[in-house]
Amino acid sequence: MHTYTEVPPWLVLPFALLLLLIAVMPLSAPRVRALWDRFYAHIAIGLGLLVVAYYLANVDHGAAVVGHTLNEYVAFICLIGSLFVVAGGIHIRVRDEASPLANIAFLAVGALIANVIGTTGASMVLIRPWIRMNKLRCSGYHVVFFIFIISNVGGALTPIGDPPLFIGYLRGIPFFWLIKHVFAQWAFTLIGLLAAFYFFDSRSLKRTPPDIHAAILRPSEGIRLDGAINLLFLAIIIAAVFAPDHHYIRENIMLVTAAASYMFTPKLAHQENRFTLGPIKEVAFLFAGIFATMMPALSYIDQHGEEMGVRKPLHYYVSSGSLSAVLDNAPTYATFLRLAEATASTDKPSAFAAATDESSTLAIMRDTPRNAALIVAVSLGSVFFGAMTYIGNGPNFMVKSIAESAGVHTPTFFHYIVRYSLPILLPILLLGGWLFL
Repeated sequence: MHTYTEVPPWLVLPFALLLLLIAVMPLSAPRVRALWDRFYAHIAIGLGLLVVAYYLANVDHGAAVVGHTLNEYVAFICLIGSLFVVAGGIHIRVRDEASPLANIAFLAVGALIANVIGTTGASMVLIRPWIRMNKLRCSGYHVVFFIFIISNVGGALTPIGDPPLFIGYLRGIPFFWLIKHVFAQWAFTLIGLLAAFYFFDSRSLKRTPPDIHAAILRPSEGIRLDGAINLLFLAIIIAAVFAPDHHYIRENIMLVTAAASYMFTPKLAHQENRFTLGPIKEVAFLFAGIFATMMPALSYIDQHGEEMGVRKPLHYYVSSGSLSAVLDNAPTYATFLRLAEATASTDKPSAFAAATDESSTLAIMRDTPRNAALIVAVSLGSVFFGAMTYIGNGPNFMVKSIAESAGVHTPTFFHYIVRYSLPILLPILLLGGWLFL
């Protein structure tokens, strides 16, 4: 995202305030929480409009920046919304007494599926059966580790897996290049998270009453799928991701597909899934505010990124990851990929002198192990660290909303970070970065 005038640091305050409200309001007294539930959309849109108004009045080419952000938001909400509607029509009947080993198998398969249909698609399709198969003891950690593994870490192998990687693909990184270069660290991170989940789940199983414990350990009775026509609609949406990025062709395909899904899905599938539009409504309003208010933060990084002293792959991994935890990870990825190109060209200016565009610059970087590591660091940092908070990646908040609508007690914004992200996820991510980068 490029701006041509200095954006004042204080303009980041609306973004910080919105994040604070998202974190604090669910912990407030019932009356205050009720007010937030009633007016959160007005607050998010209002804060966003303040930033938009400043950009239009005071920033050179501010209208272009706002327009670019609007396009990104429309693309984001159309993908999230269409997948939410289509996935809401897929009802997977599973046993509701899953053992820790069955849960690990589910999460591992879900991580692989995320590379085929994206972390958003996998999250929307699998969260409801995940809740059902753990119905007898579903707790906050089930939701958290689902977000860690399926909504984020799992989708790091292909450009389809997560939006930042798709940006890299459009800019010239070959489709299968990432698998070769990130697989070892991806596998290490995934195994570490699965091991941590097994510890939590085994301890939970030991605390269950004997009758429930016996039910959990009895043999599986198989899987049944209702609303199978939505698998076709899901494939159309995934294919639409590769449609031309102009005149909203891609978004229109997604919206038409979602409408067709809603019309042709058997009512029983929606009823069994307890499908409502409440979760997508919440995500749409909150992320409208987030996209608008985070423009100054991204602009500041764009203007001052080279002053941060980020030079080594591990620096890029942690820096891009830290910002992806609270900013949308796609523009964060794009910004740090530009910084990585600047680092590489500074180290070997003669090698980049003949580069004519971004694709040729990245081609030169891919051929040098050290510079290739910069691409890997930005890619994995942007994807992995998106799991650090509920707002780090689009599916996170959606999974939280769906789980809450299903009656699952989910951790609060701070509880998620303090109890799970910082003591469990962060050490695994940092160790993986230290070992492989």
